[in-house]
Amino acid sequence: MLRAVCLFPLSAVLCPVSLCAAQAQSGIPPMVKTEGSVQYACGGIGSDESTAMRGAMKEYPLSLLFSQKSGEYLASVDVEITGKGGSDNTDARFKAQGPVCLLKLPAGQYTVKATAPEKESQSRNVTVGNEGKTLDFRY
Repeated sequence: MLRAVCLFPLSAVLCPVSLCAAQAQSGIPPMVKTEGSVQYACGGIGSDESTAMRGAMKEYPLSLLFSQKSGEYLASVDVEITGKGGSDNTDARFKAQGPVCLLKLPAGQYTVKATAPEKESQSRNVTVGNEGKTLDFRY
């Protein structure tokens, strides 16, 4: 009886970890989150997830890519989106947990500011419409 009680907390920790690992191995893009009128999914860590994210790019009007000048991918990048999208002002702030972010946002003009850990901020202006656009942030 004591052994079963001791294993329960361990299984409660390991089960969610194994579910996340299974999701990453299956090539499923990360869950879509919403901030203001912006829907986004960030990920791309590992070859399966990276392939899934790049495959989903065509479904999103804006993609963000984060890497070092040497080509190594970056994660934990702070992202801020401001601008006039349609008739609504859009402000979104989030931390990109992977090197690829896919965004759905109303058509319009935006400024995207990205700040990688221990790096200077970079800003890009973009007009979002029907065709997909990609902003590449290299540090």
